[in-house]
Amino acid sequence: MFTVSQTSRAWFIDRARQAREERLVQKERERAAVEIQAHVRSFLCRCRLHRDIRREIDEFFKADDSGSSKRSALCIFKIARKLLFLFKIKEDNERFEKLCRCILSSMDAENEPKVWYVSLALSKDLTLLWIKQIKDILWYCCEFLEQLKPEILQDSRLITLYLTMLVTFTDTSTWKILRGKGHPVIAAQFSDNLIRPFLIHIMSVPALVTHLSTVTPERLTVLESHDMLRKFIMFLRDRDRCRDICESLEGCHTLCLMGNLLQLGSLSPRVLEEETDGFVSLLTQMLCYCQKYVSQKKSNLTHWHPVLGWFSQSVDYGLNESMSLITKQLQFLWGVPLIRIFFSDILSKKLLEHQEPPPAQPASPQNVLPVKSLLKRAFQKSASVRNILRPVGGKRVDSAEVQQVCNICVLYQTSLTTLTQIRLQILTGLTYLDDLLPKLWAFICELGPHGGLKLFLECLNNDTEESKQLLAMLMLFCDCSRHLITILDDIEVYEEQISFKLEELVTISSFLNSFVFKMIWDGIVENAKGETLELFQSVHGWLMVLYERDCRRRFAPEDHWLRKDLKPSVLFQELDKDRKRAQLILQYIPHVIPHKNRVLLFRNMVTKEKEKLGLVETSSASPHVTHITIRRSRMLEDGYEQLRQLSQHAMKGVIRVKFVNDLGVDEAGIDQDGVFKEFLEEIIKRVFDPALNLFKTTSGDERLYPSPTSYIHENYLQLFEFVGKMLGKAVYEGIVVDVPFASFFLSQLLGHHHSIFYSSVDELPSLDSEFYKNLTSIKRYDGDIADLGLTLSYDEDVMGQLVCHELIPGGKTIPVTNENKISYIHLMAHFRMHTQIKNQTAALISGFRSIIKPEWIRMFSTPELQRLISGDNAEIDLEDLKKHTVYYGGFHGSHRVIIWLWDILASDFTPEERAMFLKFVTSCSRPPLLGFAYLKPPFSIRCVEVSDDQDTGDTLGSVLRGFFTIRRREPGGRLPTSSTCFNLLKLPNYSKKGVLREKLRYAVSMNTGFELS
Repeated sequence: MFTVSQTSRAWFIDRARQAREERLVQKERERAAVEIQAHVRSFLCRCRLHRDIRREIDEFFKADDSGSSKRSALCIFKIARKLLFLFKIKEDNERFEKLCRCILSSMDAENEPKVWYVSLALSKDLTLLWIKQIKDILWYCCEFLEQLKPEILQDSRLITLYLTMLVTFTDTSTWKILRGKGHPVIAAQFSDNLIRPFLIHIMSVPALVTHLSTVTPERLTVLESHDMLRKFIMFLRDRDRCRDICESLEGCHTLCLMGNLLQLGSLSPRVLEEETDGFVSLLTQMLCYCQKYVSQKKSNLTHWHPVLGWFSQSVDYGLNESMSLITKQLQFLWGVPLIRIFFSDILSKKLLEHQEPPPAQPASPQNVLPVKSLLKRAFQKSASVRNILRPVGGKRVDSAEVQQVCNICVLYQTSLTTLTQIRLQILTGLTYLDDLLPKLWAFICELGPHGGLKLFLECLNNDTEESKQLLAMLMLFCDCSRHLITILDDIEVYEEQISFKLEELVTISSFLNSFVFKMIWDGIVENAKGETLELFQSVHGWLMVLYERDCRRRFAPEDHWLRKDLKPSVLFQELDKDRKRAQLILQYIPHVIPHKNRVLLFRNMVTKEKEKLGLVETSSASPHVTHITIRRSRMLEDGYEQLRQLSQHAMKGVIRVKFVNDLGVDEAGIDQDGVFKEFLEEIIKRVFDPALNLFKTTSGDERLYPSPTSYIHENYLQLFEFVGKMLGKAVYEGIVVDVPFASFFLSQLLGHHHSIFYSSVDELPSLDSEFYKNLTSIKRYDGDIADLGLTLSYDEDVMGQLVCHELIPGGKTIPVTNENKISYIHLMAHFRMHTQIKNQTAALISGFRSIIKPEWIRMFSTPELQRLISGDNAEIDLEDLKKHTVYYGGFHGSHRVIIWLWDILASDFTPEERAMFLKFVTSCSRPPLLGFAYLKPPFSIRCVEVSDDQDTGDTLGSVLRGFFTIRRREPGGRLPTSSTCFNLLKLPNYSKKGVLREKLRYAVSMNTGFELS
């Protein structure tokens, strides 16, 4: 068994364990003893404290019974607080009875406000504590009433006591403090010492005036009868007092006070008319404080406020629940009644009538007829209404009238920058009156000695308060006008001309264009911060909304947006030197530069990138060439498979194409850009063919956009990305392709749909004009729109099946009403132009931008981007084409056939036939944007003797025969042909001009090309 040593070791370990357990038990006993002692001491201490407090309470009531003197309300409050601290119903019922009698006795005292127990409710420090105490006392009264029995005489006496307590403190009519002179504030003759706590503790209660108007409207009449609003305005118009009140309340409760004052103001319009300056001043100060408060509270630990936005704040759930009511109160600020009071001087002025309409402005060539007729209608309509508002000057900026209007504009501009979460509500309210903005513009036109631009540019360089106020007025005008034009549709802007006449929009846009240009060119924007930067953003935003509206549908004359004092050569020199102001011009207002100069700049950017990437042939190096082989019968499939895998660098580089015919034999010829051009044109022609269902055409003008049902194709998103790359490659190489895109799709290609000012409804006519008319008829529907039975959904026939698309989650169950019909219109437009084709558009844009950088094309509008892709839509300049034509096969500029050709094109062909001729030779009916000098390969004419299938190229004999007009045989039976890949016209050496005219017209009209040669 075990050895001795093992037995002794086990005994030792067992002894150690027992000793350890005994020590733990001893420690636990000691800890328990200490805890028990602590509980006992605590209990004894509490008992002793309770005895002392009860003794003190008993002595208080014994002294009170002797009737030596009246106890103050504060003494009663303190003794009641002690009693409630230790109160037990069975033990303290007599003491509670004495407390109630003492309180009622204090309320019966005559002309002794300090004795009245209720007077503590008006103490700034004790109000909340007093409210809690009286609630507890009344609750105990209710508990005693539940236990007492009226049939017992002693109980009936107590019932009377406790019922008296309940009646006294739930009916304010029994309070002597509210009798006689009324409220203490009124009794004290509106002293500042009492108005201040009244504002802080009473008027800052969330939505107090709303609740009073609902529950006790007679209380509001008391406030009105004592002209309290005027007293508040007189008190708060002092900056120091207003700041003191705001700092006492902090940000959120300052909004509560402001909301109550605004609602009081809406109930007392006469007071506001008389105290407009003071009321505007105090509201501005409060908003400025809130703005400063929010900016100081910015941190990583923030909460969202439904009016002020994100900042660090203590979460007050009670206040958050009241925010909807407070927001309704704040809405009085931009409601029509207050706007009419504040802007009464401006709105009371009539815009002068005029007798004779001014001469119509010249319109652009492409829109001559519609714009002329439009302007004519506009002038006829406005002739009997008012003069067109233009800067005239003559009003001193330091006059009282101007200062008052500036202060009001500062108020509303401050509200826009402070109440960030309801900014759109404010703008909508300010634009509700149709005549406010034009009259404000008329007021701006009258400012200063000359009016307009010069005055506001001087303000930019002055850091005075007067200058800041004038600029705030300009900002408010720009923000409101931009909002108005954004929400108006084309009918309201161009035909009904709501708020502004078209001629005024021309004047305003000219002013804005000059103002923004000066801000950039004079270096003000480069280092702009704070208010200056906000001003620039406001003015620039309004300018760009007008410019984009004009791009969609013209209202301004030709060259209206250009700056005559800005020479493109000077701008380009500054760009080469990396001058900041030149870059800002290009970033913010590229439209001030003539279009052709911007196209030239774009081509220079492409060239510079090619040089940087080593894609240009030099004396020391040749660019890498990518070779691809394409079967003519499977051109799209082969092109897609071979090009989609190429890197971005390779796609931008040189690509050589070798065609293989149906027999598998390589076609003759060496690709020197011409064959690739033919391949690119053919690819683009096929992918944009609506029959393929990658793209659809709009109803009416048949312009292209991604097909919503293109998802039936396998790998359709990769196909769209490939299409984007091909389109980008064409633009990159300067190859014009005849692909007319819908305007809304070009806007998405430019990224305009990400702008906060973008409106899907404005772009909808470019997709479906009939659908647009139907939606706008809903907007103008006078009856109850719910009668039409519409829901927030869109039913579409997709390949024979009716599919319901919900515009919002659960939309098919939500009816369209008069309240949400505007949202329905915008949701429907957004769905048709964005949601339906979102993935296809994103894939195409991704491919396009892999070749063309977004910043390169941001300097173009949507019509200009179309011209960049498809060439100029102006008439063909035959002199320019003749100047840049290359001749082969013996032809030359003085050759008889060539002279006949140019004469036929100039004299016998119509503009449409000339466009067909250009398409016949180059595959595109439009000339290059920068002229035929930029057509690659250059336009060429070659003398041919035989048909295309026998043609082996120029020989010495054929050149000499062509030069000397020696014919092997009369070519009268043959037609002109072309090689569009080389921009080459193959022209037989005709003997008569009439034959040339007849054959050329037939070939061009039939677009025969290779087929009928």
